[in-house]
Amino acid sequence: MSFVVSVNVGRTIDVPWGQLKRTAIDKRPVDGPVQIHEHGVGHDEIADLQHHGGPDQAVYAYAREDLEVWERILGRELRAGQFGENLTTQGIDLNAARAGDRWRIGGTLLEISGVRIPCSVFQGFLGEQQWVKRFTLEGRPGAYLRVIETGTVSAGDPIEIVERRDHDVTVDLLFRALTTERHLIPRLAEEPRLESFLARRLGARSNNTAT
Repeated sequence: MSFVVSVNVGRTIDVPWGQLKRTAIDKRPVDGPVQIHEHGVGHDEIADLQHHGGPDQAVYAYAREDLEVWERILGRELRAGQFGENLTTQGIDLNAARAGDRWRIGGTLLEISGVRIPCSVFQGFLGEQQWVKRFTLEGRPGAYLRVIETGTVSAGDPIEIVERRDHDVTVDLLFRALTTERHLIPRLAEEPRLESFLARRLGARSNNTAT
């Protein structure tokens, strides 16, 4: 069964990394039902509204299985929320999920709308050398979710795939197209639900330095 391991939120703090020098990447699990609205999760904060947040990046999901892969690679424990994710999931292969897929979680309906691109704040927060490069080469980016129907989500809620898109634009392919394999970008047009995310991402690609 696929389910939510935890719902994670963070507060904005001052940091020495990136251009803005402020971030809310440090997400921590919270108890009980959390309201999901069209621009984000409960009382979660977003420091850099230019590069993060908004309807196309309202919720960030990362798989517990992928965190465990990174634990083996890095030789350290990674708690839920440590990659800045709002939803830590289990039992669903996020890398094979298709852009535009829709999930029913708790009282919400969510849609895969984009992928996370690593940045200097992510690297500074984890304290790993060459983290942006390592994360990019390994893949496992996690998925941004658009909120189609607002509601509440709690740890333990099942994840039901209610719509599976008829193409092969997976989270993995989308990530590679935007990072190491730019020749794949034309294939992204197969999923019209990516249009606004791609317009924002491809137009801001040269200034990807903050989280």
